[in-house]
Amino acid sequence: MVIIYSTAWCGPCMYAKKLLDEKDIQYKEVDIEKNEISRQDLEKLTGGTTVPQIIINNKSIGGFDQLLKLEQSGELNKLI
Repeated sequence: MVIIYSTAWCGPCMYAKKLLDEKDIQYKEVDIEKNEISRQDLEKLTGGTTVPQIIINNKSIGGFDQLLKLEQSGELNKLI
């Protein structure tokens, strides 16, 4: 299960979703603004305050840069 905490205006969020879409990896998107999740609440949920925050199988991996590194190293497929 992949969860992406995002906002509608976030460029890195769009890139993260595009990468997952291209790999045909299903995810649940949670818009923190629509769901009224504060940055403090986001930090409690994920350990980070910026978007995107990506959770894979209940493990916070960080943002888009970390997702891209996992993909480039081949580790993303192992986590999924």
